[in-house]
Amino acid sequence: MRLHWLLLVCSTVVSAQSFEASISGGRTVIPAKNAVLGTYTADPASGDVKADGGFRLNLRMTLNQWRFFGHEFGYSYTHASVQLPASSLASGGGGIGPTQPIGITTNLPANVISMPAHQGYYDFLAYAAPEGFRVRPFVAAGVQFTAFSQPTSYYYSRETRYGVNYGGGLKIKVLENWGMRFDVRQYNMSKPFSLPNASGRFIMWEFGGGISFLM
Repeated sequence: MRLHWLLLVCSTVVSAQSFEASISGGRTVIPAKNAVLGTYTADPASGDVKADGGFRLNLRMTLNQWRFFGHEFGYSYTHASVQLPASSLASGGGGIGPTQPIGITTNLPANVISMPAHQGYYDFLAYAAPEGFRVRPFVAAGVQFTAFSQPTSYYYSRETRYGVNYGGGLKIKVLENWGMRFDVRQYNMSKPFSLPNASGRFIMWEFGGGISFLM
């Protein structure tokens, strides 16, 4: 009898939650009004340093613990970049470029350098349809960290920013253990690199879609 009740409880727990592992691709978009990270030097007229988005890869694990709610953990990589303005860099340097020897002024052309961004995040999910439905719209909200990698010595070392994210999406069950998902998220954080004359928040939008393995 005890074994019977134990098996019943275990089966109830398993059926009350489902696991998803998904991979998706898409694009990170940085709105123009949030893209300015600051100026090249302390002089406001030295030119704006701007961030630009790029290709995005997402890996997510989801635990749907209740009929209408779930938890999601994810990692994302964005192939972002930084646009540097044309500038004249005097001795002593400063800003985001290399420091020059004393007494030398270098004219630098506008340039684009890589700024890969790695994100880790947690989201709480709320579904419009209960577990078991083939089509499930959802909203999501949570927290994240974003590490901006700096592979060269041409600009500052890696920096990590913390913030919040929110958005929504759609999950569609195609086969017994396979599905599709579409996501739109906004990631909100302070601006990286602490450049001169920086102001406002740094916003990254995610637009993507992919496949999920369901258990």
